[in-house]
Amino acid sequence: MTQKIFGIAGWKNSGKTGLAVRLVEEFTRRGYRISTIKHAHHDFDIDKVGADSYRHRQAGAHEVTIVSGTRYAIMHELRGAPEPSFDEILARLAPCDLVLIEGYKREPIPKIEARRLEAARRDPLVPEDPHIVAIAADHAVEDAAGLAVFDLDDTVGIADFVARMVGLGAPAGA
Repeated sequence: MTQKIFGIAGWKNSGKTGLAVRLVEEFTRRGYRISTIKHAHHDFDIDKVGADSYRHRQAGAHEVTIVSGTRYAIMHELRGAPEPSFDEILARLAPCDLVLIEGYKREPIPKIEARRLEAARRDPLVPEDPHIVAIAADHAVEDAAGLAVFDLDDTVGIADFVARMVGLGAPAGA
């Protein structure tokens, strides 16, 4: 893998999405091009029932691409095929400075564990995942195992840590 990748892992409602969004905003503010991959453990749909693209998919199209002057999206229907691997999804991304990964708890990539008191589960991922390099929590952490610990809302500190971990140089346009 030549891309610079950093993950955010944690249980449901642990603060992963909020942290990911804040990191994207912070790195973008610094001039970096950021891409994200979000893994969902449930069925999802980005299309609207009745839309032309939805009708194309319902008719059996393998891939449907929607293009406008501001964005494009390619929807790929698996139609019973296995979920693509992490590496296959990563290979589809355009070049960027950093890919932030939300989810994919089991991938062997450097990641920060998000923890919130309101999370669905509170058992730590750290002892089982040697790729976790830090913890971000909204409460005191007693089981950090020597890892860096951040307040979950310390976006600048976490962004600085991530940049150091992945060797993020100056932004391309800087």
